[in-house]
Amino acid sequence: MPIPEKIRPISRSSMREEVYRTLLMWIMEGELRPGEKLLDKELAEKMGVSRTPVREALRRLEDKNLVESSANRWTRVTDISVEEPAMIYPIIWTLEELAIAEACGMMCETDFQRMEAANDQLESALVNGDPVGASRADAQFHDVYIECTDNPFLIGILQDLKIRYRRVEVTYFEGSSLATDSVDEHRQILASLRSGDIVRTQSMIRSNWQSSLGRLKLLAGDRENQTKE
Repeated sequence: MPIPEKIRPISRSSMREEVYRTLLMWIMEGELRPGEKLLDKELAEKMGVSRTPVREALRRLEDKNLVESSANRWTRVTDISVEEPAMIYPIIWTLEELAIAEACGMMCETDFQRMEAANDQLESALVNGDPVGASRADAQFHDVYIECTDNPFLIGILQDLKIRYRRVEVTYFEGSSLATDSVDEHRQILASLRSGDIVRTQSMIRSNWQSSLGRLKLLAGDRENQTKE
């Protein structure tokens, strides 16, 4: 089982949550691939913790359908389908339109600057051919206004959905739904947010997600044609 070589030391005071978050990130960003076997002993040794928090984290991940197990036989990362984005993206953009409506009046210049910084990181990651970094920066851009809703239910639903879309996007398409167009689209979203135009911003959010989905569909079609050849 290939485990990342560089791992931050796990804080004892928040061990359970950090172990869970670390495994979640590895699955979401493709360090642990679909179908890969997970050995709690090996994971615990690598993280420098006991097997108990690792087992607890794996159970939590299983509840989210990110890990599956067969009693006393194996535990592995669940498979994912390239068809998932077509089902997930429309839900995400609809909920993000709601998030914009709730957050728009509560956002300040500091929030806009955080979005600018995330978009700059996205642009840099795309230039450097870093799909995981691009996916992370893209998520950070959208997370700013989602967090500003201060609505834990909306935030939680979107977080769970985005775990799934990022797995598909990074695992199968190597971040290719994110193109330089995404950077320009984000700049337009930010400008519209600053102007306080909720309806226009919502339209741009939808368009941004639709563009990403369109790119994924084209890539999936190209991959299918190559397989047939």
